[in-house]
Amino acid sequence: MSIILAIESSCDETSASIIVDGQIKSNIIAGQSVHEAYGGVVPELASREHQKNILPVVHQALAEADVTKANLDAVAFTRGPGLLGALLVGTSFAKGIALGLGIPLIEVNHMQAHILAHFIQPPIPTFPFICLTVSGGHTQLVLVKNHLDMEIIGETGDDAVGEAFDKTAKLLGLPYPGGPLIDKYAQQGNPHAFPFPKVKAPGELNFSFSGIKTAILYFLQDRVKDNPAFITENLADICASVQYTLVNILMEQLIRATEKYNINQVGIAGGVSANSALRKALTETGKNKNWETFIPAFEYCTDNAAMIAITAHFMYERKLFANPEVSPMPRMKI
Repeated sequence: MSIILAIESSCDETSASIIVDGQIKSNIIAGQSVHEAYGGVVPELASREHQKNILPVVHQALAEADVTKANLDAVAFTRGPGLLGALLVGTSFAKGIALGLGIPLIEVNHMQAHILAHFIQPPIPTFPFICLTVSGGHTQLVLVKNHLDMEIIGETGDDAVGEAFDKTAKLLGLPYPGGPLIDKYAQQGNPHAFPFPKVKAPGELNFSFSGIKTAILYFLQDRVKDNPAFITENLADICASVQYTLVNILMEQLIRATEKYNINQVGIAGGVSANSALRKALTETGKNKNWETFIPAFEYCTDNAAMIAITAHFMYERKLFANPEVSPMPRMKI
């Protein structure tokens, strides 16, 4: 039997989870409201909040799982990618516990962990499958060959889709985090009210979102110039149109990937996978294309330590332990 404590601190959620023989027993997440006043994550403030949150979050995870530190067989942590200061807090804390208890340390790739969130609870995909991994910092198409063997087959060359959602929300005057609010308002709007361009990225399966961000900015500036109340009067339609365009870009490339690799096992992961339009588009496309589709539960889509824990479980089975001198890798790749 293995009992692992997992810690996630890559951005603005401090999270701890306990996994026992591959079963998640607790998954505690502390958010950071301090960033709301700035309309986005402030790295220095994020690291300070992690320092305040990490001890109570770990204590709560242990208590909820009815586990003590003496029961632990290993400690896992997010090594990257992420914000350097935020990663440093989780890395240092994990190293301290592992050293103090004399147990192995497991370094986890944050993006691999998002994909392996599919294995926390059924239904689970079989190998190989293609995962569209979408978040505020990443947009990737990943060919998943087994639990720990993954290949990026497409990615964004500029901005991530999550950033496009959040930047649009900021332009619309919506509070941070704005992505979920665009999803909320879009459900009352007309997705065909305002067409936006879809920029083709270099590479067959790659993405580009900087162009659509600029197009939305100029569109809003032009309309507001003629009618200062334009955004207020058309908020739902704007949100629906932006969301429709972004989801279409994602789905078009996902379809191309499945056709190129002749794979019908398809999943989505990452914070943007909580978007209702993307989830609906995956389900409907899956029915039309005869895919088997997989979407993690909402609590495992956004940053959380349970996904770190399940990844660590597979690594522990293979005795893939980290060097005690390991340091964070903010730009870590799969």
